[in-house]
Amino acid sequence: RPLRHHMIKPDDPGKRRGPGTYRAEERLPGTVALAAEFDVSQSTASRALASLRAEGLAYVVSGRGYYVA
Repeated sequence: RPLRHHMIKPDDPGKRRGPGTYRAEERLPGTVALAAEFDVSQSTASRALASLRAEGLAYVVSGRGYYVA
């Protein structure tokens, strides 16, 4: 199935967490882990993370990875 940035989404308080749902300030999986979880290429996973960052839904900590905004 294709990975879309909306598949990696912030958690809604009070709702049950499912795959691809992360809480604010939680570290997101890296591109290799995301690629394996969604059965897509690492390039696709990387573009999804970049899209989240561009939309202000995630930020990067140098040397540590992506985090939910």
